[in-house]
This record gives sequence, C-alpha cells and structure tokens, in this order.
Amino acid sequence: MTGESVRSIASHLKRSPSTISRELRRNGARGRRYGPHLAQKRAEQRRSRPKQFKLDRPELRDIVQSKLCSKWSPEQVSLHLAERFADQPEMNVAFETIYSALYRENPLPKGLHVHLRTRRHLRRPRGLVAHRRPRIPHMTMIDQRPTEVDDRKQPGHWEGDLIVGSNCRSAIATLVERKSRFLVMVPLPEGHKAPAVRSAIVAALESLPDTAMRTLTWDQGTELTQHREIASASGISIFFCEPHSPWQRGTNENTNGLIRQYFPKSTDLNKHSAARIAQVAAELNDRPRKTLGMRTPHEIFNHDLTRPTATVATTT
Repeated sequence: MTGESVRSIASHLKRSPSTISRELRRNGARGRRYGPHLAQKRAEQRRSRPKQFKLDRPELRDIVQSKLCSKWSPEQVSLHLAERFADQPEMNVAFETIYSALYRENPLPKGLHVHLRTRRHLRRPRGLVAHRRPRIPHMTMIDQRPTEVDDRKQPGHWEGDLIVGSNCRSAIATLVERKSRFLVMVPLPEGHKAPAVRSAIVAALESLPDTAMRTLTWDQGTELTQHREIASASGISIFFCEPHSPWQRGTNENTNGLIRQYFPKSTDLNKHSAARIAQVAAELNDRPRKTLGMRTPHEIFNHDLTRPTATVATTT
C-alpha cells in the first residue's frame, strides 16, 4: 500500500524476500493491489485437500478420543499409537495433527480440550514460547543452583509443586527432599493463590531443622510469585525450572504420582482434613524404596538430620 519494495517488506516482517515474493505471486490479484482478505481466501482454498483427514478413520478417532478423555496428552497418544500399531501406518498420527483436530473441532467432538492439562480453548503458537515474559519476577533459574544438589549426597535440597483437585479449585503443596525422598504435604484450605501458598509453605518449613533447609526447586507456577517472602522467612534458597521441563524436578513428579493413588485427579482436596493428608504423607514416608536400598524415606531423613523435630514434618 505504501509502495515499499519486497526486500523492505521482508526486512520489516523478518522474513526472506523470496517468501514475500512467493506470497504476492500466489495470492495477489493480477494488476491490482495485494489484498489480505482475498489472499487468505485463496490460501485456504489451496490448502483444502480432497484426501481424507487422518482422524476421519473411526477406529483411530475412537482410540484418540478415549485416551484424551483419560487425560493423556496428544504426544502421549501419538507415541502409544506408534508403539501399538507399529506395522499399521494408517493407525499412526502425529501429535500436532491431534492438536489441530482438537482446536478445529472436526473430526473430534467439541470440548475435548478440557481434558488437556492447560484446558485452554485456544492454542498458543509454539514459536512464541521463547518470547513470553516470565510470569514470576526476580526468579533465580535452576542453572544457578549449587552443583552439590545434583548428586543427592547432601540433605536439605527440596523439590516442590502443587497437586490440584477437580476443576482446579483445591490443591495440596508437596515438598520432597531429594536425597531421602522424604515428603512433606502442605494442605491449602485457603486456596492456592500466591499469598495462601506463601503462608502455608513458610509454616511447613518452620517444622524442619535449619540443616534440612538448603534449597527448594519449583516450576514456574504463579502460586510461588511470593518466593522472595518465603526465602526471607525460612532462609531457604529458591530456584525455578525452565518452562515445560518437569524432569528438572523429577523426584517431586514421581512422588506426586504416588500421591495420586490416594487423591485421584477428580478429587476435591478440600474435603480431606489435615490429619488425613498427614496420614498419607506418613504412609509414603514409611514405604521402602528400591532406590534407597529398601530403606524408607523416614529412615534416611532421620539418619541425616540430628534434630528430632524433623519427624513431625509429616503432620504439617
């Protein structure tokens, strides 16, 4: 519209000049100015294909729908199909294809997005993830965490997260000590926004001896926005994982999986008393672990720490 050259437009849009030239050639009207609406219409017409959409196959669609309703991610579904139907390519589907079907509402039924972890009804472009601003100010990232945390030889290094109840209306904070796998479960009866989580975690950490509080690693959930206040009150150093990297706090992820035996995802966690939550933590802390040489987290934790108050952490 302003008479700029192809190279000038490409520079503004951070695209190759050949990309701009190809777009004008394919979707522009001959002898007329380039019109975005007409170009979009032409691109959509060109994109439509006579061949069958992969998920139009009833057997494949039913499996995908069943797994999504069971809270499987599209990537998990795709990998499952690739393994189960290794010799049937027509029964394999890329996870991006599943996402596409979810958000175009065809051929999958409307509303299946509610079974995804994010539950969002529109998908954010993957390419923009690296450019998003951090949701939590003043984070210290995991790559700055002391190296002695990694080998699990020193006690007092924790991983934390929330397990969330039905409709995200209730939650319990879980803290797991990396060396012993000792678990502290923190009820959140006042909700799981940042102020309530701050108060509950500070109270839980007060029951631990000073030698048991060195570092805490968390994901980038906004419930820990007040991490500075937690660190100031407890003396613990807090570090944050990279986005979408749950393996960076794998001990906590594995322990949360064990907790789900007691509190499935459909559970209203507010219906469970602090005593019941403490009982579950105690049972898990007294369960022998193969990775600990069939000793219990409780045994290892008490062996490492001299103050007897460490044993009351499960009642937090």
